[in-house]
Amino acid sequence: MTKPNKDSSFGKTTTPDYEDRQGIVYARVSSKRQETEGSGLQSQEARCVSDLHAIGVPHNMTFSDSYTGGGDFMNRPAMRGLLAYIDAKPHKKFVVIFDDLKRFARDVEFHQGLRKAFRARDVVLRCLNYSFDDTPEGRFAEIIMAGQAELEREQNRRQVIQKQKARLEAGYWSFGSKKGYVMVKKAAHGKLAVPSDTEAQPLKEALEGFSKGTFVRRIDACKYLVEKGFWKNQKPEKYIDNFTKILKESFYAGYIEYPKWEVERRIGKHEGIISLETFEINQKRLKKEAHNKRVRMDISNDFPLRNLVACDHCGEHLTAAWSKGREKRYPYYICHNKACEYYGKSIRKADIEGKFEEVLKKQKLKPQIKVLVTTVFDRVWKDTVSNLQNKEALLLKDKNKLEGKAQKLTDMIIASKSENIKKVYERQIEETANEIEEIKNESIRDVDLSIPYRTALDKATGLLENPHKYWQKLEVGEKQKLFYFIFEQKLPYNQNEGYRTAGITSYTRLFEDFATQNPLNLEMAGVEPASRKTN
Repeated sequence: MTKPNKDSSFGKTTTPDYEDRQGIVYARVSSKRQETEGSGLQSQEARCVSDLHAIGVPHNMTFSDSYTGGGDFMNRPAMRGLLAYIDAKPHKKFVVIFDDLKRFARDVEFHQGLRKAFRARDVVLRCLNYSFDDTPEGRFAEIIMAGQAELEREQNRRQVIQKQKARLEAGYWSFGSKKGYVMVKKAAHGKLAVPSDTEAQPLKEALEGFSKGTFVRRIDACKYLVEKGFWKNQKPEKYIDNFTKILKESFYAGYIEYPKWEVERRIGKHEGIISLETFEINQKRLKKEAHNKRVRMDISNDFPLRNLVACDHCGEHLTAAWSKGREKRYPYYICHNKACEYYGKSIRKADIEGKFEEVLKKQKLKPQIKVLVTTVFDRVWKDTVSNLQNKEALLLKDKNKLEGKAQKLTDMIIASKSENIKKVYERQIEETANEIEEIKNESIRDVDLSIPYRTALDKATGLLENPHKYWQKLEVGEKQKLFYFIFEQKLPYNQNEGYRTAGITSYTRLFEDFATQNPLNLEMAGVEPASRKTN
């Protein structure tokens, strides 16, 4: 083997010392297409291994990355693994080989950082189309090459963005397929987003159901989508953020927009699965949820209406506190908006809370409306029971499969002559038994559903008939929930005239409005989303 030439004068180059070193191949591609073409991972590895054999260095290991873009080399999983592998073997020497300098790093800063990382580990670098040279002139040339690679990367990125932006401006989605759609090549269009045969319909029902109130909460819509197989493997709670993102995208109404690149909303070439009206209704619902936050950390039994009542003069919510007098403390509600003419003027706790109870006493359903409430409740309960029964049928099917599996494992234990194999089967039987026990715990076969039905119905109708009675019994946290069940938004309070409720929708008006319709045509949802179609 040749020894390195220590003369670093101009025109002289150093020859690396490969003696007693082992070869590590590093291969990298930036797209799936490259994996199968000439620059794919296998092609790179084959060339590098062949070169290692030519210089008499044994091939020890290959690390392959499919990381896209430049930047920090520690973002690449295989590069991290390669460095960790070398660190775990401090008594061995390595040669790291790759086929092109662009595989190493396409960023000058991180190219130099990676070079230092390998130099600190006494690693010799070898490239098939570039000769590393540690002379000043060689390092300068290397930086120029790295700079050229960085320039090419940035130019390619600019060209890609320009093409993608042009597609967006023409009304085409220019990225990967969105949930509920597939990308299909169409004549005169190129790749076009087309509604998926399996995903588009349940998503359409969820989005429309949320706009109509069929799904009262986002979690209800997520439960429905999980039930329909739109999302799998996780609980509905895990998909709330995903559903919120979908709700906010006008793409599903047939529009294209991309604010990041200043592409304003425009009609898309793809087919929307909901109307623009449905999309706008969902945006209003989301804004209302953000405006009417249900939970506060500073609620207290002393001031149950804190953050539930707004100043009628400026619209800001009223705060509350105790004020110290000469002999004792006094509770007040106050507007703290300095721009309001009633800023700092106190409202007695007894006045604001007493008048609120008067408002509550008026929130009573007319006797004939109770029939409608019961009709709606029965329909929701029927849907809930149907869902439970469907789930029970699936559980029974799974239980039968597991019991059959357990019987087969038992037969295999009896037939087996190896103690080790028997122990494996015994562990599998134990795991199967645990799964069967879990299914039994979830089963509702022995549950009398008429009991929770009657309890829930009595509580629901009682709450609707006399909310004031329940208000007096509840803790402050439950009072806040009851408030937002009764009213759509915070109640405006006028210091001269009291509460202004004329423009505030309450459940009494809601049910009385429904009463003018044919109850058989009502589509309502309760604690669980309906299993039937929503359109």
